[in-house]
Amino acid sequence: MPEVWEQIFVGALVVLVFVAFMKEWFSPDLVAMSAFVLLILFGILDPGQALSVLGNPAPITIGCMFILSAALERTGLIEALGSWFKKVAGKTEFTILLIMMIIVAPLSAFVNNTPVVVVFMPILLSLSRELDLKASRFLIPLSYAAIAGGTCTIIGTSTNLVAAGVATDAGLEPFGMFETGKMGIFFVGITGVYLMLFGRRLLPDRVTLATLFDSEEGKEFLTQAFISEQSPLVGKLFTESPLAKMREIRIIEVVREGKPLKRPLPKICFEEGDQLLFKSHVSGVVEINATEGLDLMPGSDLGLDRVHTESAVLMEGILGPQSRLAGHSLKELNFRQRYGVLILAVHRRGENLRERFEDVKLAFGDTLLVEGPVDRMNELFAQKDFVNLSRPKQRPLRRSKAPIALAALGGFIFLASLHILPIVVLALSAALLTLLTRCIDSQDAYDSVEWKVIFMIFGMLALGKSLQVTNAAAVVSEQAVDWFGAYGPQVVLAVIYLLAAVLTEIITNNAVAALLTPLAIAVGVQLGVDPRPFVVAVMFGSSASFMTPIGYQTNTFVYGAGGYKFTDFMRVGAPLALILWIAATLLIPVLWPF
Repeated sequence: MPEVWEQIFVGALVVLVFVAFMKEWFSPDLVAMSAFVLLILFGILDPGQALSVLGNPAPITIGCMFILSAALERTGLIEALGSWFKKVAGKTEFTILLIMMIIVAPLSAFVNNTPVVVVFMPILLSLSRELDLKASRFLIPLSYAAIAGGTCTIIGTSTNLVAAGVATDAGLEPFGMFETGKMGIFFVGITGVYLMLFGRRLLPDRVTLATLFDSEEGKEFLTQAFISEQSPLVGKLFTESPLAKMREIRIIEVVREGKPLKRPLPKICFEEGDQLLFKSHVSGVVEINATEGLDLMPGSDLGLDRVHTESAVLMEGILGPQSRLAGHSLKELNFRQRYGVLILAVHRRGENLRERFEDVKLAFGDTLLVEGPVDRMNELFAQKDFVNLSRPKQRPLRRSKAPIALAALGGFIFLASLHILPIVVLALSAALLTLLTRCIDSQDAYDSVEWKVIFMIFGMLALGKSLQVTNAAAVVSEQAVDWFGAYGPQVVLAVIYLLAAVLTEIITNNAVAALLTPLAIAVGVQLGVDPRPFVVAVMFGSSASFMTPIGYQTNTFVYGAGGYKFTDFMRVGAPLALILWIAATLLIPVLWPF
């Protein structure tokens, strides 16, 4: 028999975890796994009970979906669909929004919506520049379409998989592949109609970083030179050399023996053979040669031999969720010397920072305007630190493997709909097929899995299990029934959906699903009705993140890229969230009778 102190401890731990999520004291995965360990140390869960959550099929299935989505991206299928969209989208805001909804929502029902948004963002940004439209008119709808589309299948969003896994462990009938589609279609339809008729009138006209700089007037060139044997620069610090006094050009990189020097420029002492990379406007290229005491041609007083001059390109990038740059400032990273590119501006929480941003700690969702040579840009965006917003990532695609990747996903969906084998087994088989046929390399597959999400889910599943083991879920559900039970199960369902929708705007949706699903099942038991409708309410409520840019990952991605302010999401998303809450309250009991 569980003791009262155990229920109090679990309740306090749940509150502490929520506060830690909101205050961002630590990353969500670290918070969740800390709760996991505390539950074992204090004897709330014995090791067997705690470790049993590692066998939950939901995180394993989610990991496989990451790999399948990455295989579709690696074989060029998602990019091809995005390119086709650009051709058929038309030239008006209305047609672009309509075609985008028609493509993105169904695609997100079967593919992890984050890569869908990542691929479509640069396409929409490019299309906006070509047609002289504001990208901010399209990126919030892009995220909303991906969120709504994900509710149409059990695999469309990790939230559905987590809630379905908890429900199955509790003894409920397993959810079918398309079971949530009954309500998901209404979600997509309502979201589409709202955005096309009303929501787009509330969308702001925001300026992205790239528009701060005129593409022609702001065009700059990069000139390389070597320090010769007789150069007076040899043995001198940069601050002691004539180069430090030049205002029309800047040295952005020093290469010694084929490797860029990482230390700050003022601390570099020049040596023979050092390669210097200069940056200048178009007129500055001529001015470099005309500047007294500086001649880039052989025989210069400074002993600099001209190598070549090339155009610098200007591109936008956004920090991804796994970026190693997060938590560090540009100054700490010594960004200019380390990567050989310049950061011209940073977008943070609705503001475009052009000055004094080098001390700002970078965070997931920050958008940076980057300038540099093409080869260094490609190296930079090839890493997982940045998501390229200027154009799709330049990497070799395995287009010949596209039919296999598509067959793997299609076969998985078809067999799962027939209930031949558990979804987790089919997901593992499909992911393994893409690996064995080299649709994606094993290293790329491991990199595609967002391990922080997986471990966060494991931790929250353990916390949800503690609510059941200690009967804390039953206590809370009894209180909820006492408060709202007299008004009928439909009102209780409305409260559960609203609670999930509010919490998912504050903390991660997977955590909300893991915590509220046991409570929803307990409420159904207390009311003496089928708990399934309440679980469905948790699924859809946890996915209904429309009012803040921090509740759902796709919202965070478009937040910086579209130049949005925090209040833009509230203005556009609040009416939609209210409409969907009313629709869910009315339709879920009809589609899943109590």
